[in-house]
Amino acid sequence: MGSSMRDAPSGYALSDTMEVHDKTQAPDARWLQDGDDWVLELSGDWRGHRAALPDRPSNDEPRNVRVNAAGLASWDAALVSSLWHQLEPLQRRDASVVLQELPDGLQQILALALESPPPGSTAPAPQSTRVARVGARVTAWWALRRKTLTFFGEVLLSLGRWLRGRSDMRLSDLAWQIEQTGPRSLPIVALVCFLVGLIVAYMGAAQLQRFGAQNYIADLVTVGVVREVAALLVGIVLAGRVGAAFAAQIGSMRANEEVDALATMGVNPIDFLVLPRVLALLIIGPLLTAFGAAVGMAVGWLVAVGIYGVTPLEYVYASMQALTLPHVVVGLIKGTTYSVLVALAGCLQGMSAGRSAQAVGDATTASVVQAIVWIVVVASALTVVFQRLNY
Repeated sequence: MGSSMRDAPSGYALSDTMEVHDKTQAPDARWLQDGDDWVLELSGDWRGHRAALPDRPSNDEPRNVRVNAAGLASWDAALVSSLWHQLEPLQRRDASVVLQELPDGLQQILALALESPPPGSTAPAPQSTRVARVGARVTAWWALRRKTLTFFGEVLLSLGRWLRGRSDMRLSDLAWQIEQTGPRSLPIVALVCFLVGLIVAYMGAAQLQRFGAQNYIADLVTVGVVREVAALLVGIVLAGRVGAAFAAQIGSMRANEEVDALATMGVNPIDFLVLPRVLALLIIGPLLTAFGAAVGMAVGWLVAVGIYGVTPLEYVYASMQALTLPHVVVGLIKGTTYSVLVALAGCLQGMSAGRSAQAVGDATTASVVQAIVWIVVVASALTVVFQRLNY
């Protein structure tokens, strides 16, 4: 009995001690504001604790964020994840995150997750972070331009080997590409040139009619279509139909490691895959441009004769008078240039594609966009050059 009475106080005292110990080890986190800076205080035993950290009580953007873990007893990966979710948005908004008061292991893991400086140092200032981002973008831009220039150089070297009779290109491949890109493109080129020529002729004639100058419809349509419109339409049609096909074909070969197999066998991929496609569009470009110009002039004849009462022979005579050699040469040069740019864009994106279906699709889309951008830029430059030369 006495022994029991003596044990009871002892047990009661031990229970109180355990409750106090559990209370002091309970995980706790709170945000404190120190001027424009914020401090996240951590304490207690966070091992196995899955509750999220409290959100900051203010919507103000802090300049510096510091984590005070002096009272932290233990931690695990769950605390790392919670800290990352709290600190990463702040760092992304250029706040300086200080981790040096965390335990060494927690510092290292969180620093890697946040891509912050090594433990014991602070994050870079917002201005240096912006400079680093600009530098990274400039570096990526220059790498892309360098890759494009390198590809152009390889194509020129391949063309030189072909002219010297040392190329790996087969004439059967060239003939196949001409057949695929030329005759098969005639229907869509005819349709597009017909419709756009109809628009040009109708809108131009509507303005000329206000001044009683319907006889100049032939001059307007002939010069506009032959010199500018036909070449531009052919380039855009080839970009969507042929350039995308080039990128998809070569990109699929890269994904299947066929390009690597050619190089392993000693066959130059530029000679075997790129050169036939570039030469094919170099040949069919002016032919399709001339065909598109003829379609545009024909639809101009239909509009002038059928709607605005111009006699057929009068329209033909005016067209022949307006169709001078400089206009024809300029139109053919532009059509050839645009076609070659389409081939280069498609082959460049195909040779640069990744080794997955998604990468091949991205390369196909990029080839069309790049070809059209190149065409517009070069069209503007050539127009200015020829006008300055009075040609």
